[in-house]
Amino acid sequence: MTTIPGLVDIQVNGAAGIDLTDEPHRLWEVAAALPAHGVVAFVPTVITSDPAARERALATFAAGPPAGWSGAEPLGLHFEGPMIAPARKGAHPEHWLRPPSLDIVDGWSREAGVVIATIAPELPGALEVIERLVDRGILVSVGHTAAGTADVVAAVEAGARWVTHLGNAMAPMLPREPGPVGVALGGDDLAAGLIVDGHHLDPHFVRAAWRALGPERFVSVSDTTAALGLPDGPTRLGDQDVVVAGGTVRLADGTLAGSAASLLDCLRVLVAQTGCTLDDAVATATTTPLGLLGLPAREERIRLTDDLRLAAD
Repeated sequence: MTTIPGLVDIQVNGAAGIDLTDEPHRLWEVAAALPAHGVVAFVPTVITSDPAARERALATFAAGPPAGWSGAEPLGLHFEGPMIAPARKGAHPEHWLRPPSLDIVDGWSREAGVVIATIAPELPGALEVIERLVDRGILVSVGHTAAGTADVVAAVEAGARWVTHLGNAMAPMLPREPGPVGVALGGDDLAAGLIVDGHHLDPHFVRAAWRALGPERFVSVSDTTAALGLPDGPTRLGDQDVVVAGGTVRLADGTLAGSAASLLDCLRVLVAQTGCTLDDAVATATTTPLGLLGLPAREERIRLTDDLRLAAD
Protein backbone atom coordinates (compact mmCIF):
# COMPACT_ATOMS: atom_id res chain seq x y z
CA MET A 1 0.00 0.00 0.00
CA THR A 2 1.30 3.45 -0.96
CA THR A 3 0.05 6.89 0.02
CA ILE A 4 0.42 9.73 -2.48
CA PRO A 5 -0.97 13.24 -2.88
CA GLY A 6 -4.47 13.47 -4.31
CA LEU A 7 -4.42 13.90 -8.09
CA VAL A 8 -5.09 17.12 -10.01
CA ASP A 9 -6.50 16.73 -13.54
CA ILE A 10 -6.47 19.96 -15.50
CA GLN A 11 -8.35 18.64 -18.55
CA VAL A 12 -11.69 17.01 -17.74
CA ASN A 13 -14.52 17.09 -20.28
CA GLY A 14 -16.94 15.11 -18.13
CA ALA A 15 -17.46 11.91 -16.18
CA ALA A 16 -20.12 9.42 -15.12
CA GLY A 17 -22.26 9.99 -18.21
CA ILE A 18 -22.18 13.80 -17.93
CA ASP A 19 -20.62 15.98 -20.62
CA LEU A 20 -19.59 19.42 -19.35
CA THR A 21 -20.07 21.14 -22.69
CA ASP A 22 -23.53 19.70 -23.26
CA GLU A 23 -24.59 19.98 -19.61
CA PRO A 24 -22.37 22.56 -17.90
CA HIS A 25 -24.97 23.03 -15.16
CA ARG A 26 -24.06 19.53 -13.92
CA LEU A 27 -20.50 20.58 -13.04
CA TRP A 28 -20.89 19.69 -9.38
CA GLU A 29 -22.11 16.19 -10.23
CA VAL A 30 -18.95 15.58 -12.25
CA ALA A 31 -16.91 16.95 -9.37
CA ALA A 32 -18.63 14.56 -6.98
CA ALA A 33 -17.76 11.58 -9.23
CA LEU A 34 -14.03 12.25 -9.53
CA PRO A 35 -12.76 11.27 -6.05
CA ALA A 36 -13.64 7.66 -6.89
CA HIS A 37 -10.80 7.94 -9.42
CA GLY A 38 -8.29 9.54 -7.06
CA VAL A 39 -8.84 13.13 -8.26
CA VAL A 40 -9.14 15.82 -5.59
CA ALA A 41 -9.06 18.91 -7.85
CA PHE A 42 -9.64 19.47 -11.57
CA VAL A 43 -10.19 21.96 -14.37
CA PRO A 44 -13.58 21.45 -16.06
CA THR A 45 -13.15 21.76 -19.83
CA VAL A 46 -15.71 23.20 -22.24
CA ILE A 47 -14.87 22.52 -25.88
CA THR A 48 -15.84 24.52 -28.97
CA SER A 49 -19.58 25.07 -28.69
CA ASP A 50 -22.49 27.44 -28.57
CA PRO A 51 -21.33 30.48 -26.50
CA ALA A 52 -24.27 29.81 -24.18
CA ALA A 53 -22.46 26.69 -22.91
CA ARG A 54 -19.52 28.81 -21.74
CA GLU A 55 -21.90 31.28 -20.10
CA ARG A 56 -23.71 28.49 -18.25
CA ALA A 57 -20.42 26.96 -17.14
CA LEU A 58 -19.22 30.27 -15.72
CA ALA A 59 -22.53 30.85 -13.94
CA THR A 60 -22.50 27.35 -12.44
CA PHE A 61 -18.93 27.71 -11.25
CA ALA A 62 -19.60 31.15 -9.76
CA ALA A 63 -22.70 29.93 -7.93
CA GLY A 64 -20.68 27.36 -6.03
CA PRO A 65 -21.67 23.87 -4.89
CA PRO A 66 -25.08 22.89 -3.58
CA ALA A 67 -25.60 22.42 0.15
CA GLY A 68 -24.03 19.27 1.51
CA TRP A 69 -21.89 18.70 -1.56
CA SER A 70 -18.53 16.96 -1.42
CA GLY A 71 -16.14 16.08 -4.21
CA ALA A 72 -13.10 17.22 -6.21
CA GLU A 73 -12.56 20.96 -6.22
CA PRO A 74 -13.00 22.70 -9.60
CA LEU A 75 -10.10 25.12 -9.92
CA GLY A 76 -11.69 27.18 -12.70
CA LEU A 77 -12.68 26.52 -16.29
CA HIS A 78 -10.71 25.59 -19.39
CA PHE A 79 -12.18 26.97 -22.61
CA GLU A 80 -10.71 24.72 -25.31
CA GLY A 81 -11.80 26.67 -28.36
CA PRO A 82 -13.58 28.14 -30.25
CA MET A 83 -10.49 29.97 -31.58
CA ILE A 84 -8.79 26.91 -33.07
CA ALA A 85 -7.68 25.82 -36.54
CA PRO A 86 -10.27 24.12 -38.77
CA ALA A 87 -7.59 21.81 -40.16
CA ARG A 88 -6.72 20.61 -36.66
CA LYS A 89 -10.12 20.74 -35.01
CA GLY A 90 -10.09 17.06 -34.06
CA ALA A 91 -13.46 16.25 -32.50
CA HIS A 92 -14.50 19.90 -32.13
CA PRO A 93 -17.60 20.79 -34.18
CA GLU A 94 -16.56 22.95 -37.12
CA HIS A 95 -19.75 25.04 -37.20
CA TRP A 96 -18.87 26.59 -33.83
CA LEU A 97 -15.28 27.55 -34.69
CA ARG A 98 -14.57 31.28 -34.61
CA PRO A 99 -11.57 33.48 -35.51
CA PRO A 100 -9.77 35.05 -32.55
CA SER A 101 -11.48 38.19 -31.31
CA LEU A 102 -11.31 40.37 -28.23
CA ASP A 103 -15.11 40.32 -28.28
CA ILE A 104 -15.15 36.55 -27.77
CA VAL A 105 -12.99 36.79 -24.65
CA ASP A 106 -14.81 39.76 -23.19
CA GLY A 107 -15.49 38.71 -19.62
CA TRP A 108 -12.92 35.91 -19.58
CA SER A 109 -10.62 36.36 -16.60
CA ARG A 110 -9.13 34.46 -13.71
CA GLU A 111 -11.46 36.30 -11.36
CA ALA A 112 -14.49 35.30 -13.45
CA GLY A 113 -13.46 31.64 -13.31
CA VAL A 114 -11.43 31.02 -16.49
CA VAL A 115 -8.02 29.55 -15.72
CA ILE A 116 -6.99 28.05 -19.10
CA ALA A 117 -7.73 28.96 -22.73
CA THR A 118 -6.57 26.94 -25.74
CA ILE A 119 -5.92 28.95 -28.90
CA ALA A 120 -4.35 28.30 -32.32
CA PRO A 121 -1.73 31.09 -32.43
CA GLU A 122 -1.39 31.20 -36.22
CA LEU A 123 -4.91 32.55 -36.68
CA PRO A 124 -5.23 36.28 -37.45
CA GLY A 125 -5.70 38.25 -34.26
CA ALA A 126 -4.58 35.41 -31.98
CA LEU A 127 -1.53 37.12 -30.51
CA GLU A 128 -3.53 40.12 -29.34
CA VAL A 129 -6.03 37.78 -27.70
CA ILE A 130 -3.24 35.80 -26.03
CA GLU A 131 -1.73 38.97 -24.58
CA ARG A 132 -5.11 40.10 -23.27
CA LEU A 133 -5.82 36.75 -21.61
CA VAL A 134 -2.36 36.55 -20.04
CA ASP A 135 -2.89 40.04 -18.61
CA ARG A 136 -6.08 38.68 -17.00
CA GLY A 137 -4.24 35.84 -15.29
CA ILE A 138 -5.29 33.06 -17.65
CA LEU A 139 -2.92 30.27 -18.63
CA VAL A 140 -2.88 30.35 -22.43
CA SER A 141 -2.25 27.07 -24.20
CA VAL A 142 -1.28 26.37 -27.80
CA GLY A 143 -3.52 23.66 -29.20
CA HIS A 144 -5.72 22.40 -32.02
CA THR A 145 -3.32 24.25 -34.23
CA ALA A 146 -1.68 24.24 -37.65
CA ALA A 147 0.99 26.61 -36.31
CA GLY A 148 4.50 26.61 -37.64
CA THR A 149 7.54 27.13 -35.46
CA ALA A 150 7.54 30.92 -35.81
CA ASP A 151 3.87 31.08 -34.82
CA VAL A 152 4.52 29.08 -31.66
CA VAL A 153 7.54 31.17 -30.75
CA ALA A 154 5.42 34.31 -31.22
CA ALA A 155 2.77 32.82 -28.92
CA VAL A 156 5.39 32.16 -26.27
CA GLU A 157 6.60 35.74 -26.58
CA ALA A 158 2.97 36.86 -26.13
CA GLY A 159 2.74 34.83 -22.92
CA ALA A 160 1.54 31.31 -23.83
CA ARG A 161 2.98 28.75 -21.41
CA TRP A 162 1.31 25.40 -22.15
CA VAL A 163 0.49 23.03 -25.00
CA THR A 164 -2.87 21.23 -25.04
CA HIS A 165 -2.50 17.44 -25.47
CA LEU A 166 0.96 17.51 -27.07
CA GLY A 167 1.15 15.48 -30.28
CA ASN A 168 -2.60 15.41 -30.84
CA ALA A 169 -4.46 17.91 -33.06
CA MET A 170 -1.27 19.55 -34.31
CA ALA A 171 1.30 19.12 -37.06
CA PRO A 172 4.04 16.52 -36.52
CA MET A 173 7.58 17.61 -35.76
CA LEU A 174 9.75 17.87 -38.89
CA PRO A 175 13.49 18.52 -39.05
CA ARG A 176 13.16 22.00 -40.58
CA GLU A 177 9.70 22.79 -39.22
CA PRO A 178 9.50 21.45 -35.67
CA GLY A 179 6.22 23.25 -34.90
CA PRO A 180 4.50 23.03 -31.51
CA VAL A 181 5.99 19.63 -30.64
CA GLY A 182 9.54 20.72 -31.39
CA VAL A 183 9.24 24.06 -29.61
CA ALA A 184 7.88 22.33 -26.51
CA LEU A 185 10.44 19.53 -26.49
CA GLY A 186 13.40 21.62 -27.64
CA GLY A 187 12.88 24.70 -25.49
CA ASP A 188 12.32 25.57 -21.86
CA ASP A 189 9.32 27.91 -22.02
CA LEU A 190 6.40 25.55 -22.54
CA ALA A 191 4.96 22.87 -20.34
CA ALA A 192 2.77 20.34 -22.10
CA GLY A 193 -0.23 18.21 -21.32
CA LEU A 194 -0.07 14.63 -22.58
CA ILE A 195 -2.83 12.02 -22.71
CA VAL A 196 -0.95 8.85 -21.82
CA ASP A 197 -3.95 6.54 -21.98
CA GLY A 198 -2.38 3.94 -24.27
CA HIS A 199 -4.37 5.18 -27.28
CA HIS A 200 -3.56 8.84 -28.00
CA LEU A 201 0.23 8.51 -28.14
CA ASP A 202 2.72 5.87 -29.22
CA PRO A 203 5.01 4.73 -26.38
CA HIS A 204 8.07 5.97 -28.29
CA PHE A 205 6.55 9.47 -28.39
CA VAL A 206 5.77 9.28 -24.68
CA ARG A 207 9.35 8.28 -23.85
CA ALA A 208 10.79 11.04 -26.04
CA ALA A 209 8.54 13.62 -24.42
CA TRP A 210 9.40 12.36 -20.94
CA ARG A 211 13.13 12.65 -21.60
CA ALA A 212 12.75 16.17 -22.98
CA LEU A 213 10.24 17.58 -20.51
CA GLY A 214 10.89 15.64 -17.31
CA PRO A 215 8.44 15.85 -14.40
CA GLU A 216 8.93 19.63 -14.26
CA ARG A 217 7.19 20.33 -17.60
CA PHE A 218 5.31 17.09 -18.35
CA VAL A 219 1.67 17.39 -17.25
CA SER A 220 -0.39 14.20 -17.22
CA VAL A 221 -4.00 14.89 -18.22
CA SER A 222 -6.79 12.42 -18.78
CA ASP A 223 -8.85 14.47 -21.28
CA THR A 224 -11.57 12.22 -19.94
CA THR A 225 -15.17 12.57 -21.03
CA ALA A 226 -18.66 11.49 -20.03
CA ALA A 227 -17.35 8.00 -20.84
CA LEU A 228 -15.40 7.79 -17.58
CA GLY A 229 -17.04 5.02 -15.56
CA LEU A 230 -19.40 3.94 -18.36
CA PRO A 231 -19.46 0.62 -20.23
CA ASP A 232 -18.84 0.49 -23.97
CA GLY A 233 -21.61 2.12 -25.97
CA PRO A 234 -22.90 5.50 -27.13
CA THR A 235 -22.44 8.76 -25.21
CA ARG A 236 -21.91 12.46 -25.98
CA LEU A 237 -19.10 15.01 -26.43
CA GLY A 238 -20.63 18.47 -26.64
CA ASP A 239 -23.39 18.35 -29.24
CA GLN A 240 -21.97 15.27 -30.96
CA ASP A 241 -22.63 11.55 -30.62
CA VAL A 242 -19.58 9.46 -29.76
CA VAL A 243 -18.96 5.77 -29.16
CA VAL A 244 -16.98 4.21 -26.31
CA ALA A 245 -15.25 0.99 -27.39
CA GLY A 246 -12.13 -0.81 -26.24
CA GLY A 247 -10.99 2.03 -24.01
CA THR A 248 -11.38 4.73 -26.68
CA VAL A 249 -13.95 7.42 -27.39
CA ARG A 250 -14.50 8.22 -31.06
CA LEU A 251 -16.75 10.10 -33.45
CA ALA A 252 -18.58 8.06 -36.08
CA ASP A 253 -15.70 8.69 -38.53
CA GLY A 254 -13.16 7.21 -36.09
CA THR A 255 -11.68 10.49 -34.84
CA LEU A 256 -10.55 10.26 -31.23
CA ALA A 257 -12.85 12.39 -29.08
CA GLY A 258 -11.25 12.64 -25.67
CA SER A 259 -10.68 9.58 -23.53
CA ALA A 260 -12.44 7.11 -21.28
CA ALA A 261 -9.46 6.94 -18.92
CA SER A 262 -8.98 8.27 -15.43
CA LEU A 263 -5.87 10.24 -14.54
CA LEU A 264 -4.73 7.33 -12.39
CA ASP A 265 -5.08 5.05 -15.43
CA CYS A 266 -2.79 7.43 -17.30
CA LEU A 267 -0.17 7.41 -14.54
CA ARG A 268 -0.04 3.61 -14.62
CA VAL A 269 0.58 3.74 -18.37
CA LEU A 270 3.21 6.47 -17.94
CA VAL A 271 5.17 4.39 -15.44
CA ALA A 272 4.90 1.28 -17.63
CA GLN A 273 5.96 3.04 -20.84
CA THR A 274 8.80 5.22 -19.49
CA GLY A 275 10.07 3.35 -16.44
CA CYS A 276 9.88 6.58 -14.44
CA THR A 277 9.54 6.48 -10.68
CA LEU A 278 6.13 6.67 -9.07
CA ASP A 279 7.13 9.93 -7.38
CA ASP A 280 7.99 11.53 -10.72
CA ALA A 281 4.79 10.25 -12.33
CA VAL A 282 2.73 11.61 -9.44
CA ALA A 283 4.43 15.01 -9.78
CA THR A 284 3.02 15.29 -13.32
CA ALA A 285 -0.48 15.11 -11.84
CA THR A 286 0.04 17.14 -8.67
CA THR A 287 2.78 19.72 -8.16
CA THR A 288 3.52 20.34 -11.85
CA PRO A 289 -0.02 21.28 -12.95
CA LEU A 290 -0.62 23.22 -9.72
CA GLY A 291 2.61 25.16 -10.24
CA LEU A 292 1.59 25.92 -13.81
CA LEU A 293 -1.62 27.46 -12.46
CA GLY A 294 0.24 29.30 -9.71
CA LEU A 295 -1.39 27.23 -6.97
CA PRO A 296 0.18 25.63 -3.89
CA ALA A 297 0.44 21.93 -3.19
CA ARG A 298 -2.69 20.33 -1.80
CA GLU A 299 -3.03 18.51 1.50
CA GLU A 300 -5.29 15.61 0.44
CA ARG A 301 -3.78 12.14 0.26
CA ILE A 302 -4.98 8.96 -1.43
CA ARG A 303 -3.94 5.35 -0.94
CA LEU A 304 -2.88 3.06 -3.77
CA THR A 305 -2.52 -0.70 -3.99
CA ASP A 306 0.76 -2.21 -5.17
CA ASP A 307 -0.54 -2.22 -8.76
CA LEU A 308 -1.25 1.53 -8.54
CA ARG A 309 -5.00 1.36 -8.20
CA LEU A 310 -7.08 3.27 -5.72
CA ALA A 311 -7.29 1.34 -2.47
CA ALA A 312 -10.66 0.67 -0.92
CA ASP A 313 -11.33 2.55 2.30
